[in-house]
Amino acid sequence: MAKTHSLGFPRIGSQRELKFMLESYWKGESSREALQQLGATLRQRHWDQQSALDLVPVGDFSFYDQVLDMSFTLGNLPERVRGFHGDALDNYFRVARGRSAQSACCGGVAAGEMTKWFDTNYHYIVPEFDAATTFALDASRLLEQLAEARAQGIKAKPVIIGPVTYLAIGKSKDDSDRLSLLGRLLPVYVELLEQLAANGVEWVQIDEPILVTELEPAWQHAFNESYHVLKSCRIKLLLASYFGSLKENGYLAANLPVAGLHVDAINGRDDVLPLLNLLPAHKVLSLGVINGRNIWKTDLVATLDWLEPLAEKLGDRLWLAPSCSLLHVPVDLNSEQKLDAEVKSWLAFALQKLDELTVLARALNQGRAAVHAELASNQAAITARRQSLRVNNPAVKAAVANLTAELGQRNSHYRIRAEKQAALLKLPLYPTTTIGSFPQTAAIRQARSEFKAGRLDQAGYQAAMQQEIERSVREQEALGLDVLVHGEAERNDMVEYFGEQLDGYVFSQFGWVQSYGSRCVKPPILFGDISRPQAMTVEWIRYAQSLTSRPMKGMLTGPVTILNWSFVRDDQPRAVSCRQLALAIRAEVQDLEQAGVRVIQIDEAALREGLPLRKAEWKHYLDWSVECFRIAANGVEDETQIHTHMCYSEFNDIIQSIAAMDADVITIETSRSDMELLDVFDHFNYPNEIGPGVYDIHSPNIPTQEHIVQLMQKAAERIPAERLWVNPDCGLKTRQWAEVIPALQNMVAAARELRAAHA
Repeated sequence: MAKTHSLGFPRIGSQRELKFMLESYWKGESSREALQQLGATLRQRHWDQQSALDLVPVGDFSFYDQVLDMSFTLGNLPERVRGFHGDALDNYFRVARGRSAQSACCGGVAAGEMTKWFDTNYHYIVPEFDAATTFALDASRLLEQLAEARAQGIKAKPVIIGPVTYLAIGKSKDDSDRLSLLGRLLPVYVELLEQLAANGVEWVQIDEPILVTELEPAWQHAFNESYHVLKSCRIKLLLASYFGSLKENGYLAANLPVAGLHVDAINGRDDVLPLLNLLPAHKVLSLGVINGRNIWKTDLVATLDWLEPLAEKLGDRLWLAPSCSLLHVPVDLNSEQKLDAEVKSWLAFALQKLDELTVLARALNQGRAAVHAELASNQAAITARRQSLRVNNPAVKAAVANLTAELGQRNSHYRIRAEKQAALLKLPLYPTTTIGSFPQTAAIRQARSEFKAGRLDQAGYQAAMQQEIERSVREQEALGLDVLVHGEAERNDMVEYFGEQLDGYVFSQFGWVQSYGSRCVKPPILFGDISRPQAMTVEWIRYAQSLTSRPMKGMLTGPVTILNWSFVRDDQPRAVSCRQLALAIRAEVQDLEQAGVRVIQIDEAALREGLPLRKAEWKHYLDWSVECFRIAANGVEDETQIHTHMCYSEFNDIIQSIAAMDADVITIETSRSDMELLDVFDHFNYPNEIGPGVYDIHSPNIPTQEHIVQLMQKAAERIPAERLWVNPDCGLKTRQWAEVIPALQNMVAAARELRAAHA
């Protein structure tokens, strides 16, 4: 009998209940008890929704981030948060965002560094290590949730991050060897597993996703060392890998002394048959046969055709699951009442994916006849999508087929362009700007809600947005910023806004997924060939430019980011969809230039996010992604200055590709990492202009003028001052004006101090 389980479930709630409670708590408007009660309510609901499974994950719920949870479980707290007043929850939020709730006990510190979880749009708080790091178990969170699940009658399977992955995804703050800490770390894992065993736990899911990456011999040895220590524990371990293929790590994974192995059979199906010959006869093989990263229905008949021979061979040793945690998809498709009916029939969100899992298990255990109706319905939807005339647009396919290399080339070299742009824009040394968005106030959200509900007409909505745009322009003029932005009041999200105006996309109402903490995004659904029916931003930017004599940036999202932050088609290569997006954005760039906009920012915040997990596959992705950016950006005159922006990721190892984008100005996140990202410029001569972010917008802390000056001085040690900009790390939409104004005042004052020192 094949068993079913899940690796994790969305934790924000189907209506984003956790987001709103967190933000209320941080503002001091809700109590700690209310937050904790909501957490318990959500856990109970989510376990109930998964109760048909043979094993249900426990410990996957988090108030901010599962990696940060693991750091606290292991007692690995940064030195700077020790000794504060308040309890563990205060310290937890301090590390996550720089401060806890608005109360006297909760002082501010530097927030933990944040980066992408492998190749997803989920951000985790990076564990910090040094040569003196020690570990001490605090299993209270996991044990409390286990007791809750038991009281609910749940067949619980605790979920933890494995020791090798935990060390691999962290950072050493003093260049010490992270693996040197393994001997201190493993006893804490043993203690944790023994406590779970003492509480009656049979199976523990231990996540080791770095198994799908290329591992140096020392890290391969760390796996053998770790699991030969952990095998002494009185508990069964299900070692879980996901997001890719094991490839050369298959032998290592199969022979680790664990009771079961989970593999991603969506992205690593080629692993499965070799594993049948490698796995010892007693080991469970869990197959991730439902895509945990995308929202298309599974072809259940095709999946069964592949699974049935495996089920005959494995018998009770076969487990079925989604490929990874369902954290990366929305909760419930049934909540969608306005979604395009045809496209909706092709989709499956988290709850529907669990239903698919149940159908597959019943078909294997009882025969296909037991689920005949479900299979027929599924096959009808799969066939309808394949045959839909809405998916394929011959004109778009022809345009992509006719792309030439010349479309990705600027007229002149950067040095020539820079001279022309300097003459036109007349900017000072250390020019200041922001990344694009300003606070999304209650008035903005109210106007948008009224407009969508039909209670505010087009003229009224436009007037409301123009009023907010004017406010942003006037505030920036008062602050003394050099290059202004219109504030993006009219935009709900930097990807959704564009997708709503492109053919080939549809949108959900409640398709929210967690990006980090309380930040949720609603990825657009890319179902067909993409085209731009009309200009998307020109009138808003033209209006903003009419309000000021200072340069106004046109703000666009780049093709690679739109692609990577969408639920993408699975019926054609991503590169093809990206080229379609590039042509659409190129047309918008040209229209902005025609409207007199001479500074245009094309954000590629997610460029690195799409990078394959194996370096051997990087070149192919980087070649087409850089090509797509260049197609979008390079249809303009030399005098038009092209900016791009990248945030919260690791860029040092792809700096040559970033340089190959040939943007006139790039802005990147550097404040949380204390300018660490600029270390690459010790060895790489970046040719164009760069704005290293100096204001961590994901923290409520306000940077001081002194701190900003210090950061920029570090940057000037590597990059000539003549090519440096001063700007925040990212857009300001999630902050409040009361935070933004003083932070930007300090930023502008710092730029002036830097200019004076350079004179």
